[in-house]
Amino acid sequence: MLILQRKEGESLHIGEEIEVTVMAVEAGRVRLAIQAPRDVTILRSELKVAAETNREAAGEEASPLELLGVLKGQEKKES
Repeated sequence: MLILQRKEGESLHIGEEIEVTVMAVEAGRVRLAIQAPRDVTILRSELKVAAETNREAAGEEASPLELLGVLKGQEKKES
């Protein structure tokens, strides 16, 4: 694992095509901007865990993007 320190406005590059920029640091939270090709999947860790748990429970394959769509649908129903 690589651990880096970055200040607001500073960036880091992953490979040739991915750039991560620290947009803000406020109240113990960090806002990141990620610039990457459209074919690169970017998921928050809790969505990845939810996807893995769902696959295990359902016994079938579901893409993370399909699960994200399901989660977005649930958020709209709760609002």
